[in-house]
Amino acid sequence: MDLLYDTLFNGLAIGSVLVLAALGLAVVFGLMGVINMAHGELMMLGAYTTFVVQNIFKAALPEALFPIYILVSIPLAFLVSGLVGLLLEKTVIRRLYGRPLETLLATWGVSLILQQFVRSVSSAFALGLVLAVVLGLLVPRLTPRSWWQQRWTPLLAVGRWVVAGGLGIALASGLGTIRSLDQPWFSARNIDVTAPTWLRGSIDLGAVNMPTARLFIIALTALALVAVTWFLQKSAWGIRIRAVTQNRSMSDCLGIPTETVDALTFLIGSGLAGVAGVAVTLLGSVGPNLGGNYIVDCFMVVVLGGVGKLAGTVLAALGIGVLSYIVGSGSLLLVWPAMPAGLNELISFFATTSMAKVLVFAIIVVFLQFRPAGLFPQKGRLVEA
Repeated sequence: MDLLYDTLFNGLAIGSVLVLAALGLAVVFGLMGVINMAHGELMMLGAYTTFVVQNIFKAALPEALFPIYILVSIPLAFLVSGLVGLLLEKTVIRRLYGRPLETLLATWGVSLILQQFVRSVSSAFALGLVLAVVLGLLVPRLTPRSWWQQRWTPLLAVGRWVVAGGLGIALASGLGTIRSLDQPWFSARNIDVTAPTWLRGSIDLGAVNMPTARLFIIALTALALVAVTWFLQKSAWGIRIRAVTQNRSMSDCLGIPTETVDALTFLIGSGLAGVAGVAVTLLGSVGPNLGGNYIVDCFMVVVLGGVGKLAGTVLAALGIGVLSYIVGSGSLLLVWPAMPAGLNELISFFATTSMAKVLVFAIIVVFLQFRPAGLFPQKGRLVEA
């Protein structure tokens, strides 16, 4: 019985990571219908933000403050990933709404760019890029509005990015002559985040031994769920988001700023991906390929739970996490040692992490044949139309 409780707890912990990872995607994909293949890379940025905050606390702050670095990392990771997601929405995705294939290809390209950014970016290049982006976004606010109502507006729109990019390249080239600013921040190797002492132990309840790091992830997931649910159900902007989701044209007619709603939704979904990146650092080393390990699982969770349904996302993620751990760890063989020989061989065949994932995905595919809309399908006349 103790083994059963321990297996269920570990499966719940893995499912909690999936919930946290898929929550941001459920907001973006479920509410906006945007297939964001760069969602995993936004998680990666959250993980690297945690690594940077840890190093700052080690190098520049008193040792007594080090245990709280993980708490500081959570809002900073949300902010960094959220702002990157907001920039992605304003520069790429906003022009591709209603075109899922183009969105998929564009965000996949962005994911590759972000991976290489982490591998080889230097301080000089980063500062040049920031300058180019800031100038490109500020030009419309610093120039007369009448300029943007002329026939040559498209030329002006392209020209501002050309000029901003040129200035950014010039700054990066100048700073690149300084050796300390020309070194890559990170590399292709994985990095390790040291958990604070209060997250390294475990709580022994007799029936199950619960690592505090996984308990922290479960608590963080629960807090994120409560915050997102409250925001969507009770806040004014949450109501606007749900209104735009249900009927964009009517919301626009009623004066709801739909473009602002889109940007806010993407910022929140991307920020939640950053928070998931913080949680992932507590489970092991992370690297530039972190996103590829989670993006498929996240999409499967959102589709299985039902597009736009947070309750379905939670149930699907917990179910996939528990089932993957039970099968992949071989715990079922220990819980039921007297199982028939044929079933024993089948379970043993799938008792690895990769094969367990194959089995779980096969079960999901079969389930979707009977319920293509997922566990909690959307209802209403707009869905039927």
